[in-house]
Parts: sequence; C-alpha cells; structure tokens
Amino acid sequence: MRIAIIGGGASAVCLTDALATFVPWIGSLHVFENSPQIWRGRAYQQDMDTVLVNSPAVDMSVRSGDPTHFQRWLRARYMAVGRSVPDFAPRTVYGDYLVEVAQTGIERLRARGWEVQTVQRRITGARRGERTLSLISDNLVYGPFDCVIIAVGVGQPADRFGLKGLPGYVADPYPMVARLVGIDPGAPVAVLGSGLTAVDTVLALDAFGHHGQVALLSRAGVLPSVRQRPIDYEPRHFVPAALHAMAGTNGRLEFSEVLALLRRELDHAGAEMDDVLDELARLERELPSARLQRHLAAVDSPRLGLRVLQTAVHVSGPDLWPLLPDEVRREVLGTRYRALMSLCCPMPPSSARTLLASMRSGRLVVERGEPVLEAAQGGGFTAVLPHGTRRVARVINCTSAPRHKVPLAAAGLVDSLVDQQLAIRHADGGLCVGTDNSLCNSGAANRQPDDPRLYAIGDITGGTFFFTFGIPSLVDRCRDIVLDLLMVGESKESYV
Repeated sequence: MRIAIIGGGASAVCLTDALATFVPWIGSLHVFENSPQIWRGRAYQQDMDTVLVNSPAVDMSVRSGDPTHFQRWLRARYMAVGRSVPDFAPRTVYGDYLVEVAQTGIERLRARGWEVQTVQRRITGARRGERTLSLISDNLVYGPFDCVIIAVGVGQPADRFGLKGLPGYVADPYPMVARLVGIDPGAPVAVLGSGLTAVDTVLALDAFGHHGQVALLSRAGVLPSVRQRPIDYEPRHFVPAALHAMAGTNGRLEFSEVLALLRRELDHAGAEMDDVLDELARLERELPSARLQRHLAAVDSPRLGLRVLQTAVHVSGPDLWPLLPDEVRREVLGTRYRALMSLCCPMPPSSARTLLASMRSGRLVVERGEPVLEAAQGGGFTAVLPHGTRRVARVINCTSAPRHKVPLAAAGLVDSLVDQQLAIRHADGGLCVGTDNSLCNSGAANRQPDDPRLYAIGDITGGTFFFTFGIPSLVDRCRDIVLDLLMVGESKESYV
C-alpha cells in the first residue's frame, strides 16, 4: 500500500511509529513537510530548556499501547549524563524524542522492505485517480497513493490588529530562543493571550534576564490552572461505552445526562461535584494572582474532583463530543472553551511559581478586557484597555491560531479535495471525519466504494472532535487510522 502523510509534526511521528508497529505488509511511505524542522512541529523545535512540556512524561508517549515509552526514554537520557529526571521535560528534549522515534520507525519499515521518503515540499492540491490520489506541489506531481493522511497541524496565530511586519512585533514566539532574543531587558512588553503559550513566553523572558514589566492582554484574563499531583485513577462510569449506551439509537445525549454521569463518577472516586462547579464559578471573577496562589496550595490536595474530571474528559472526550446536540457544542465553543482549556490543560507547578513571583513583584500583570493595539509615534505600540492606556516597546502574539479551521498553508489542498467531493467541510470548522476511523467523508451519502482512503487528524478535525491536540489524543486517532487500514486489507494492486 502506498501511503502519504501531509505534514511532518508529532502526528506524523505517531503515524510512522504505528505503521512500523502494527502493519505486517510491505508498502511505501512519503512524508511531506515544508519546514526543515521535520518531526518537531511548531511546539517542539530546538529551544530553551526553560520552555517545558505541560504534561508529565507518562502522558507523552507516542507509542500506542506503551504509555511509559517516553518515560523510559527520558529516564535513560538523563541518567546517562548523571542528571535527575525532570517531572516535566523541556520542549526541545521532547522534540529530540519525536525525531528519534520517527527515525527508528523509518529504519524498522525499511528493514521490512518499505520504501520511505521525506519530501521538503508544501502540498497545494490533489488529483483524483481510480482508487488513488496524486498530490500536487506547485508544478510537481507525487504519487499516485492508495492512502493519504492530512496532518497539517495548526495555523499561525491570528494577527488581529494588523501589526505583522512592524518593528517590535513578534508574530509567533516559537522557537523562543530565536524569536525573543535581543529584547531590551528593561523594555515594557505586551503579550497577547494568557494561555500556555503566554506562560512559555513569560518563562523565556525571565530566563533571558528580562526585568521590565510584562502585561498579558486577554479578553477573559484566564490563566491555565496548575497541575495537581497525579493520581492513578481509571474512570469506571464516565467511559465511552456508557456514553454510547445512554445516547441510544438516536446517537444524542442531553447535557443533563452528561452531568449526572459525571456526578456518578465523582461520587465513585470519593470526590465532590461542588468542587468542580465552584472552580468554574470562580474562573473569571477571581484575580489571576489569587487563583494561582490557591492552585499552588492545592497541588497535593486530597480533594480529587479536578483530577478525576481531567482524567474522565481526556478518556471519554472524543466519544462524548459528537454525541452532544449541535447547540450545546456551539455554546461550549463560543462561551466555555477557555474555561475547559484552563481546567483540562494545566501548567506545571514550577511554571506557576515563577508567574506568581513575578506578579508579587509587580513585573507581571494580567489585563482583562478587549484590547486595541496600534503602532505608536516614535516607535513601540499603544494598547488601549478598558482600564486605561499602556505604552509598550514589544508585542508578542501568543493567541491561538483560529480554532479548528483550515490553516492558510493547507487551503489550496483542502479546496481541491472538497471540489472533487473527497472531503466535506464541517459546519463548526475544518473537515468532517468519522469518529471511529478519522476517514474523510466517512458515512457520507456521496462516498463511493472506489474512493481513495483519505484521512485527517489534528486541529483540522475540530468540528468532529473537541480535543484535537495533546499526544494521547493524537496516538488514539493514529491507532484508529492504522486499524482501519488493516481492516481494508492488503491489495495486490497496491503493493510496491
């Protein structure tokens, strides 16, 4: 079988490793990635050691069925040089892991007779053949392929204020070792956003010795929560099988049913539903510094509500999301997205301690409300805020890319697939995919038996899935894709 992966980040690593682990037949694999930083993606490029992965090592394995794979790799790496193993690995170290796993997977495939190529080109279109798909990069054509997997990652942060190209404006902070170098240590800085990327930016500026004031400008002003001490817990009630059983033949869940099942799970764990509800109620009315201090004090808390919630949502979220009514999903995306991201994607305690110290010293402030930014006469920028005007020398864009949309770099490819009725746009953004196999057009009325196998993974599937990022989610989707390919079976016509 001739397989192509469009995109060379963490998803492509998971796919390559899954192919090398589970597929018994001989085939070919082409990976198309325009960036020279293949396998690392945007977030795991070579960078400063102070920029950390936000999940513990046990949650970062790319190998399906082997959750301690990264944990063992990390331990071996640090012990080999006599260093203590960190609870949260630097992003650049995790990027090294991705590169090594990908290279090892390629070696395993080639040893079995596979042809494997990485191609530093951007795919801009596709051409449908009989049961195959050819890929176009400007005036070059690659293929044909029996299976194509779209894994293009997220787009660039949105330039909401039209500042791109102006001196002092950083459109994307990664890699921070290159993008943030040279900032005057005493200069006032504005950071757009207050999520995990903004946290990384504050840590990087601190490591560079920056001592000027940093202002996080954010509509909601909600920082990520602080990760509590992990617990060994496996949900018993809030699980995919129970959700599907409750949904029944109509395949839809009422929100009240979801809350009742979550309450049952929390009761089973000896946790309090009120703890979760209270956390949600405090989210936008509690001062960021007070919330940070409270969360740091609760790192070792015996109250398990948030940890059970985080575990249950990550285990069952991919199954739950498609079962919710359209109006509920759109309300969550429109009004509750930041709250869920804050609670379900927390930062390491060490990051929180650095932020809290900076807040107490007055160096770091969080400005809530919709800012207006423009270039100032004589250089720098003026930020007009609900509580006044702030003059800054630098603006660092840490906002998220447009959520669950098609990245600009992949627009031509997606347009050509939609025009040829190989893919369908989702009403909530991105492409429609099957929930059980990530197959584009899965179950669509116009899908033909001789259509090539076209899959999508990552943020581009955000209309179908809520969690489209995070290594555990990517590993699960890659496993689904490879299992679907195994069910399709070997075809003599597609042998290499």
